[in-house]
Amino acid sequence: MNLGWQELLILLGIVILLFGGTRLAGLGRASGKAIREFKEETEGLNATKGPGGAAAVTPAPDEEQPARPAEQSSPPETPEGEATNRAAEGA
Repeated sequence: MNLGWQELLILLGIVILLFGGTRLAGLGRASGKAIREFKEETEGLNATKGPGGAAAVTPAPDEEQPARPAEQSSPPETPEGEATNRAAEGA
């Protein structure tokens, strides 16, 4: 679809009649402001990147370490338990 300058001029006239000059000016200002904010944000993202050009992100470990099984230990001996064991051995 090729639009020549005559068709574009007619479309521009229709748009001005429908929306009015003040609304189109406000629309132009709003779109310019949005483009400016977008550029500022992308520049801010580029500034946070590391010196190598890549973002400073900590890489995830390749493999997770398996959990070690809990060590099983004998229950701690209490003085009462020692006395009971000695009495049982002597009897």
